[in-house]
Parts: sequence; structure tokens; C-alpha cells
Amino acid sequence: MNLLLLAAALLPQETTDLKPVLSREIVGKHRGLEDVQAFVDARIPRMPEVSSAGEWERIAARLRADVLEKVVYRGEAARWRDAPSRVEWAGELPGRGYRVRKLRYEALPGLWAPALLYLPERLEGRVPVHLAVNGHDGKGKAADYKQMRCINLAKRGMIALNAEWIGMGQLRGPGYGHYAMNQLDLCGTSGLAPFYLSMKNALDLLLSLEHADPARVAVHGLSGGGWQTIVISALDPRVTFSNPVAGYSSFRTRVRHHKDLGDSEQTPCDLATVADYAHLTAMRAPRPTLLTYNGKDNCCFEAGYALQPLLDAARPVFRLYDRDPALRHHVNAEGDHNFGLENREALYRAVGDFFYPGAKDFDPKEIPCQGEVRTAAELDVPLPPDNATLNTLARGLARSLPREPGLPDDPGAAARWRQARGPLLRGILRAPDLALVEEKAGDGQFRLRLGGEFTIPATVLEPKDVTGTTLLFSEAGRASLAGEASRLLAAGRRVVAFDPFYYGESRISSKDFLFALLAASVGERPLGIQAAQVAAVARWAGPADVVAVGPRASLVALCAAALEERAIARLELHQAYGSLAEVVERNLGVNQAPELFCFGLLEAFDVRQLVALAAPRPVSFAAPSDRARQELSGLKAWYAMLGADFDPLK
Repeated sequence: MNLLLLAAALLPQETTDLKPVLSREIVGKHRGLEDVQAFVDARIPRMPEVSSAGEWERIAARLRADVLEKVVYRGEAARWRDAPSRVEWAGELPGRGYRVRKLRYEALPGLWAPALLYLPERLEGRVPVHLAVNGHDGKGKAADYKQMRCINLAKRGMIALNAEWIGMGQLRGPGYGHYAMNQLDLCGTSGLAPFYLSMKNALDLLLSLEHADPARVAVHGLSGGGWQTIVISALDPRVTFSNPVAGYSSFRTRVRHHKDLGDSEQTPCDLATVADYAHLTAMRAPRPTLLTYNGKDNCCFEAGYALQPLLDAARPVFRLYDRDPALRHHVNAEGDHNFGLENREALYRAVGDFFYPGAKDFDPKEIPCQGEVRTAAELDVPLPPDNATLNTLARGLARSLPREPGLPDDPGAAARWRQARGPLLRGILRAPDLALVEEKAGDGQFRLRLGGEFTIPATVLEPKDVTGTTLLFSEAGRASLAGEASRLLAAGRRVVAFDPFYYGESRISSKDFLFALLAASVGERPLGIQAAQVAAVARWAGPADVVAVGPRASLVALCAAALEERAIARLELHQAYGSLAEVVERNLGVNQAPELFCFGLLEAFDVRQLVALAAPRPVSFAAPSDRARQELSGLKAWYAMLGADFDPLK
């Protein structure tokens, strides 16, 4: 397009301060949210219409296999799955009618989880076993409501395993933070895997016990524990009774109810390409399931909006088995986010009905045990000083990435390398070629509709004598770019300052990174969305140079240049990382920079390979860091081999 025909010229001498111009609202503060909500909702799988239990069995088996193979056990996680899980015992505590054995088990090789095994004082024959999982409670396994639940089960003759959760209790710390799990995604290994394997190996431990009854296996937990409960209960057929408490809702519900957006593990990469949580709920059929929600939840997953869509999805499937009574729900009308007395007694009642049917002496009333609750110190289980964390696991993977770090050393091999790597990058980014439709919103102001799904703002600034066009964007938004824009205008450059998805006016005002996780869960990549948008703007305004400000924006620009060879002429990157491994080394979380955690990117590409793919077009690193100088040294020779006399570091 010819911007001169569309935009009234804004000469630099006509204004001494560009910030008001660059700060002008064009698309509105809610547009980014509305766009991503519609974008995600359209991609969430719907429940299929099923006419028989046999048909559903085939669907459920396929869903279960696909989630495990395509979401959970990717990359190094396949090896973790096949490794034996060791168990080490660490002493015993006496109780009143029960005893507590301390132990630790390997969630995966090198990552030990502490746990407490509650055993009845007398054990005969086969008895029910319970996996008690906890949620986002810093007390972890020492939480009083969790202890009381396990004590009550043991006093009733059952076995309960109180397992610690990654990021809580004894597994708290910066390396265990849930937003760090996406570092594994960046390395091409499922960040969900440690969470899933921790549950699976806990079940293995329970079922290996002499008195475990494989026909009576229960899982229950609150909040993040409710999420754990539905995931392991849907994917592992060994779980015969499930009681998730205020722990999840459908992705379609979460798109509209922001309280439910959840952490990284609750929105794992690519899960919603296979199944929604509605499917996982239906996959419980015909096994007994109690869905517990709170009517006045001060955290998330309120009964009023979260429960019914799950029942609507699962009830028809249970009916196909003639097992409608096996799907129960309980709503605590008085409490907030809790697994308190009322909710615990709902659990005991269901356990009595499903595990002890017809037993007239089974009393669902809680046995008072508040005085038996122990302190965290009393329940402490020694852990290895070098216990693995999510971060150390990612560091270990990153050390050997990318898989093919070298670059070809002759022109013919370089041409073949570039021909193969371009489509590979596009596939990793899931980046489409976006059609662009512009709408003028005032002098030099445009709304750019991209791919029919996102609308972003752009401001066009023109000097008197135009020498070329530069696209300008920053992760801080175009309102922060007055100085850069003035510099470029003074050099005779027409400036197109714009805000791609997630930046500036296109940013979501609240919980923005959680919507990026949602986009990744439905199979898209925030980095790919942004890079495709930059490439589309370049085709609209170009050929153009691109100036990107910030480490995140710089990676977006690099990927856009690799995708768009014609319209992007050169890059100028400010504050760019020298290596994607810095994301792991700095222990960044997805909440800090969501686009950096593109699944499998570091497995195939580092910054060095991306620059090589963009060459022979100039890629300049403004004030390169020592790390950039170290990682990118030698690229001048790469440019020379491609026929260009250029050094990215000068």
C-alpha cells in the first residue's frame, strides 16, 4: 500500500512532543480482551454427540491416549514416564487409631516429593486407598483440613496418602514456582509432565501396598488439588472414585470468568487441541464422581457458573451407562473457597455409598480430630539438598539445546539449511500469513484488522522528505516510543508505530499472561501471533525496516523477519537477548514474558539461528550485551558467505 495516499503527513516540526500523538486511543482499551476471548473460544473443542456407551468408550480412549501422548509425555517426559520411581521411608508418627509413615518418592528422576501415609492401626484384607492432593496452599501437606481428612479416612479403616504438591509446603521456592514450568515447554518438554507424574507415581505407590484394594481407589483435593483430581481421575482408569473440590471449570467458562483462569499447569500447552475440561469430566463415566463447588467462592470456580456446564457435558454420558446416580454434585452454600467440614462430610458420605454400599454402621459425620493436627515441623520429611526443581530440570535440558547448534559452512549447504529451517520455524510458531484490512481512524491513525480476528492500532508519522519506512514497536507500547520516533523522523524515515497483540493499547488490562496461556492451550502460540502480525504490517507498509524495543519485542521481530523475507528489509533490536537460554538461566516465569515460552523453540532455534535465518538482511543489536557478543560471534562470516558485508554486533 502507499501510506502517502492514506495518511495526512505529520511533519516533525509540527509537534515538539510526539507522546500525545502516540498515546491517542485508536482501538479502545477493551479490544485486545474481546479479540482474544473470541479467538480462544472458537478453538475450544465441543462435546461430541454420542448415542451409545460403546461409542463413548472409543472416544474416551482416544482422548485419553491423545492427551497423554500429545500433551503430557512430550520430549524428555517420555523418558521420565518410563523411569522407575524410588520410594524412601523416613520414620513413623503414632496416632489415635492410626499411624503416619513419613516418606519421599520420586515424582520423576531427581525430583523427590515428600508425603505422609496414614494407615489404620489394624489392617486386614483389602481396603480402600485415597490420594489426597492439595492446592495453592503454602502449608502444603500440613494444611489442617487436609490432615483432618486423612485422619478421618484412616480412623475409618482406609489408607490415605497425603502427597506434597510442587510449589507448596516443602516444595516451595523460586525454582518450583508454577510459572517456571513453561521453561520446560520452551525446551520442547511438557511442563505439565512433572505435575502429572507426581500424581501417577503416588498412585503407583498406593496400589503397591499389601492391603490396597484396586477396586476402591479415590482421589480428592481442593482448588489446585481439585484440578489435580480431575486430571488424574480422567486420564488414569485406576481411579474409581473422584472428588474434585472447587478446582476447575470448562475452558469456555474460563474465557468469560477471569477468576477461573488458573496457573500454568491448569492451562497447559495444547491441552485444548484435544479436550476441554468438560470432556475430562465426562471421561469419568461410569465411575463414581462427586463434583464439589462453593456457592460464594472468594477465589474461583463459583458453583453458580462453573458447575452446570460440567454437569451438562457429563450427565448424558453417565446416562448412556445407566449410571446417572454415579455423578453427584455438592454445593456449599455458606463457605467460601474451602474443603471445610461440610465439604469433607460430603466426601465421607459418597465414600460410604460407593465403597461401603449397604453398610449401616458407616457414619459420614466427621470424627473430631482437631487436637491431632500436627505442625509442619512435625510432618517434615528430609529431602536431598540437590532436589531437582522445575528450573533445574529446564537448565539441564537447555544445556544441550538447540539440537543442531551449528551453521553450515558452505553456500550450498547454507541454502538447503535455510530452505528447511524456514518452514520448521513457521510450524513451531504456528504462524499464519495474515490478511490485513485497514480502517482510517483520523490523521495518521489506523485500525488494522488482521486475519479477521485481531484489531491493532497504528500511528503513521511522516517527515517532509521521506527516505524510507520503519516499523516501530515496543513491549511497553507505542506511547513509550516518542524518543525513538523523533530520531527516525529526523533521519527522514516514515514511522509506523503500532501495538501488536499483548503490547501497549493491544494489551489486556488484567491477567494478560493468562490469556496468552489460553491461546497456547488451544494450539496457538503468542509469539507466532505477534510475529505474524508484524509480518502483515510490514507487507502493508513495506518494504520496511523494523525497530523493536525490549527483549521480548526483539524476539518477535526476529521471528517476523524469518517469516517475511520480502517486506522486512532490516532489523534494529534494542535490549535483545543473546540466547533464549537466558530465559531459563534467569528463572523467568511465563507471567513475566509469555511469548518467550513458545513450545519447542529452543529445541530447534536459538537467537543465533534466527539471525542466520534472517540474513543476509542486516540484523543490528543496539548496545549488545556480553552474552550477545559471546553467542553471536562469527555471524559476520555467515553474512559474508551469503554475499553481505555486515556484522550484527557493530
